[in-house]
Amino acid sequence: MKRARLALALAAALLAPAAPASDHLDSPQVIADPRVDIGDIYAWTSADGRRLNLVMTIVGHVFDKDAEYAFHVDSGPRFPDTTARTDIVCRFASMTQADCLIGRDETIQGDPGRPAGLKSASGRSVLFAGLRDDPFFNNVKGSRAAFDLAAATLKQGVPRDAAGCPAYTPAQTAAILDRWRHTDGGPARNFLAGWTPASIVLSVDLSLLDRGGPVLAVWADTTVDDVRIDRMGRPLTGNGLLAHLGSDEEADAYKLAYNAATPETAAQFVPVIARSLALYDGYDGHCGNQLMVDHAAPPAQRYMPLARLLADDRLWVNSASATCTQLFGVEMAALPGGARWRDDCGGRTLHYDAVNVYRSLLAGGTNDAVTDGVRTDDRQHSDTVFPFLAAPR
Repeated sequence: MKRARLALALAAALLAPAAPASDHLDSPQVIADPRVDIGDIYAWTSADGRRLNLVMTIVGHVFDKDAEYAFHVDSGPRFPDTTARTDIVCRFASMTQADCLIGRDETIQGDPGRPAGLKSASGRSVLFAGLRDDPFFNNVKGSRAAFDLAAATLKQGVPRDAAGCPAYTPAQTAAILDRWRHTDGGPARNFLAGWTPASIVLSVDLSLLDRGGPVLAVWADTTVDDVRIDRMGRPLTGNGLLAHLGSDEEADAYKLAYNAATPETAAQFVPVIARSLALYDGYDGHCGNQLMVDHAAPPAQRYMPLARLLADDRLWVNSASATCTQLFGVEMAALPGGARWRDDCGGRTLHYDAVNVYRSLLAGGTNDAVTDGVRTDDRQHSDTVFPFLAAPR
């Protein structure tokens, strides 16, 4: 009963407009069955440079025996070109019986609940599945308060430039950012502290995944009867940039369509993402300093380069590097002035301050333009020791 009440409380908090969790409870279809609702995706190269580590957290505390949980790993010689795909598809008849297929031949079968993991017959892959602590630290309440204030301020008549970026006054900006880094007016708190969703953890030999080259693009989905229920790559894209500040009905429609799409068919979402990016660009009080803003383009096209990148929504990993420090590291390495990131694996480890970095790049073009006041998780996770996520208390 306590667990059920926690799930209901989480749902109530996250269902509000602009709910700033990574991808938790994001559309009516997944709300109906949290067993197939992807919370977060993580992907990074192992410290020895030989394996890709993958984590998928599921909002429900159990798996759906009728569902498929899949990682899709596209590979290529360089960003953004990919030429091959390897699918990792897992089914769970129960919490103690897993059946995973990696590519065409690599299989893992058995009880995945031991912390040491369940190895494939070849020994090139290892799986854990069960309850673990969610490492996505985030001040949900503070972010919601900031967005609510920003929306209310816009309705009062904040002017926008020709590209749609709102020109908040310094006082308005200060008030929005102050709410962002507090919880209920006090110190910022991690809303997901102590939350233990069902988690799928894999460590896979890179030779099974990099047929097209060392640059990997990772996304995940859940399907039931061949119908895609949820999908995710980067944190926040699907949950934070569709119908931003629009009605609940608009947001639900976009999210349902988004989850049904794939990275290859997601171009339809570029215009709505671009409109959301224009709003994000103003949160730090300065328009035009967002990552990848095209100042040479007509105003209506200013945010299209980043919108196209985000609509693709794959989590990019440079598997040639075992140094992983930067969300968007692969993408930024390809931009002018991005040489400092060329030896970074990018991806997303359990320790990235993902929500702050993501929103900072959107608001101010740097890693630390804005903050929700929460910088680390409440638990100790490991990027090197399998199964990586902290055990439930």
